[in-house]
Amino acid sequence: MSSTQTSTFTDSALSDKVKEFLTRFKDRDGTYKYVDAIDEMMPKNAKYIIVDYNDLVVEPQIEIIFSKNPDRLFDAFGRAIKEALQTRFPEYAEKIKDEVRVRLINFPLERSLRQITAETIGKITSVSGMVVRASEVKPLAKELVFVCPDEHQTKIIQLKGMDVKMPIVCDNQSCKNRDFELNPEASKFIDFQILRLQELPEDLPPGQLPHYIDVTIRQDLVDNARPGDRIILTGVVRVEQESIAGVQRGHSGLYRLRIEGNNIEFLSGRSSKTDRKIGREEISPEEEKLIKSLSQSSDVYQRLIDSFAPHIQGQLLIKEAILLLIVGSNQRLLGDGSKIRGDINIFLVGDPGTAKSEMLKFCARIAPRGLYTSGRGSTAAGLTAAVVRDKTGIMMLEAGAVVLGDQGLVSIDEFDKMKPEDRSALHEVMEQQSASIAKGGIVATLNARTSILAAANPMYGKYDPFKNITENVNLPIPLLTRFDLIFVVRDIPSKERDTKIAKHIIQRNTSKGTDKKSVIEVDLLTKYLSYAKRGVPELTPEAETKILDYYLQMRNVESEDMITVTPRQLEGIIRLSTARARLLMKDKVEEEDAERAIFLIQSMLQDAGVDVNTGKVDLGVLQGKPRSEVSKMQLFMDVLKSLEGDNRVQVEERIFVQELVKSEKFTEEEARNYVRRMLREASIYESKPGHYNRV
Repeated sequence: MSSTQTSTFTDSALSDKVKEFLTRFKDRDGTYKYVDAIDEMMPKNAKYIIVDYNDLVVEPQIEIIFSKNPDRLFDAFGRAIKEALQTRFPEYAEKIKDEVRVRLINFPLERSLRQITAETIGKITSVSGMVVRASEVKPLAKELVFVCPDEHQTKIIQLKGMDVKMPIVCDNQSCKNRDFELNPEASKFIDFQILRLQELPEDLPPGQLPHYIDVTIRQDLVDNARPGDRIILTGVVRVEQESIAGVQRGHSGLYRLRIEGNNIEFLSGRSSKTDRKIGREEISPEEEKLIKSLSQSSDVYQRLIDSFAPHIQGQLLIKEAILLLIVGSNQRLLGDGSKIRGDINIFLVGDPGTAKSEMLKFCARIAPRGLYTSGRGSTAAGLTAAVVRDKTGIMMLEAGAVVLGDQGLVSIDEFDKMKPEDRSALHEVMEQQSASIAKGGIVATLNARTSILAAANPMYGKYDPFKNITENVNLPIPLLTRFDLIFVVRDIPSKERDTKIAKHIIQRNTSKGTDKKSVIEVDLLTKYLSYAKRGVPELTPEAETKILDYYLQMRNVESEDMITVTPRQLEGIIRLSTARARLLMKDKVEEEDAERAIFLIQSMLQDAGVDVNTGKVDLGVLQGKPRSEVSKMQLFMDVLKSLEGDNRVQVEERIFVQELVKSEKFTEEEARNYVRRMLREASIYESKPGHYNRV
């Protein structure tokens, strides 16, 4: 049949043709899959069946109409399914007669958002993108019933578009009334929602802004895709009039494109565009076998670390910690409903040029769900959530980075360049794992179960080893204590290491590149990590004892080396050891996992937690003032207080310094410097030249 003859099908002939296809089609195994699908509609209470476009290839006559007039074919499918249902479940068919429809999957003609232009209007297409905002679900009129003063009913069936025409005459011929009132109870409505779809970051041409398009979805597609999901949407491109200022409403010549959604498929992770798998990060049985055999090999831990950013030489400890962060520990729900967070937060601070940003970028790329953002371009609303007013006047909640990255991770670069008020939005995210918002009449708490990997540069360009970490990094202390691990990345020249790095960089720029035999390829690494996230390992008694001993040894008040570790660090150790067991796909957290976690915490303390005045490890450094500082300050104030006496006598500097030196905690020079410093900090004041008092 030529295409001219095909299009001459009447609507009922087309329905018969479609019905014939649905009832006769057999798949490879010889089962009548569409007959089965229609049979399952009633038990499942479904109002649609899913048709695979690849099956329509056997019916070229139907397929041709799809590319020319998709609406006509969708109607034919609806009628055909309804007729097939009537023979089996007549009551159910009667009940849902107006809502039966077909959903199309695997539509081959996939366009990018940039290719949806005026030429595609009225055509069916499929586009991939990321949902960035979703409106609330509202009822849309399908069939309106108006009543005139004499109680006659007038029906208006609204098929397309948004605007409803008011009836001009009554359906009853003898009635002369012209004013009508809507009867909502007798009318029919369906669920309706607007999504905004934006181009996927990996599809974005360099130097371009991401395109977006609004999508209308109806019936049971609503609330299917949420902000942050990557989807393939199949639908028909429509236009709607756009109002222009100064032009009478409805007379504007400018229109905007919109897609009417027919079906939504979820893109699995970071797969290629051609490979369309349904599901959020699906793993096929073959890949599962591969992953399991990989996890059984003896050197898997080292191989995983080598495969993380192989283009960066060294930094193995940080790579290991970031892998643990991607896998994370499992969130625990307690009996009283409170949650213990399972996500690990890591902070890198260090000299420029030590590949911090590179690691953050790589991490966001291979994580099953990762986002990368940078300090200056991020605001509190952009990180957590914002309330925006839509053009229709509806208040919409727009999700920010940490909400989009829920159950994944967010890399924040240039952490020190963020404005303080924006950074404070992260306090709640990092400990309570939620983002609360109360604006414009919307009061909501959104889930933000994400790990945060942040990187910052020191205040003075390079990290000053003679200052404590709080003086090196311009960050509030409460935020620092929320990080499980803090790494100081220092660029110390050493011949051997520099030679290695230089050779590595030079080789990276040659045609050979960085080929390592032991490296696991990126795709498999992502799948391995997302598979590892499913594990729920339990602590063994040996691991518990190990962790407990370490914690108590750190808290021992009698010893000279007591550190002010808090229960936060204890939870951090448990999280890290669970993450290591998860990464190795074990169902128990063994002693070696606990040892490794303790080693990571210990190496962090050696790096960032050393009090530069005494050279001893002291966690007080991360919480404001180290103990040596606190005790010196205490002594300084006590001496001044005793010299002042009850009458607040003015204390001469010479006598004061002598007293301080007698205490053996200060040398004379130190004592004089300390007096200057306390003056600067306004803890003491000069009551008359050379004499001091407490403030």
